[in-house]
Amino acid sequence: MVEEALQAGARAIQLRDKEAGAGDLLATARRLRILTLRFGALLIVNDRVDVALAAAADGSHLGPHDLPVAAVRSSVPRGFILGYSCDDPARAMRAVAAGTDYIGCGTVYRTGTKLDAGEAIGLERLARVAAAVAVPVIAIGGITPEHAVEVAATRTAGVAVVSAVMGAPDPGATVRRLLAPFRERDRPA
Repeated sequence: MVEEALQAGARAIQLRDKEAGAGDLLATARRLRILTLRFGALLIVNDRVDVALAAAADGSHLGPHDLPVAAVRSSVPRGFILGYSCDDPARAMRAVAAGTDYIGCGTVYRTGTKLDAGEAIGLERLARVAAAVAVPVIAIGGITPEHAVEVAATRTAGVAVVSAVMGAPDPGATVRRLLAPFRERDRPA
């Protein structure tokens, strides 16, 4: 499924597995690293900076309950990508000042993938976060191809999805539909 997504143009894969032990997570990350390198895509490991470094991933994604961004930034090699999850413009600005390269913002729409995601923030708050920072903001939570059209109308750089692709009968076609509104929007006039 990941290979189909990459063939369809997915530019990054985020490994998120809250249940796996470090060894299993590292084995999965190494398999994904081979695929992402083959397709010229990024590999980001959620929460586990140690696993990301051991797997030669491109970066790690942190949340409010993980290590502080500034502490991680000072400990990783130059060029290592750090993402941060938040849905508040002021907190996003602080995260960027601490060294975040991109913001994962949501839950934009209701989702069943992450049960502790809280209430949906909607497009207006997503747009406020995107306007507050000079780094890419990626919309997360409940994103479908139809929602991607709405998200692309904001300053948001892209979308992160789980269910829409992993539950699709044709993951590649779904990835192309998710990417289409952003490609259309970003096409030179």
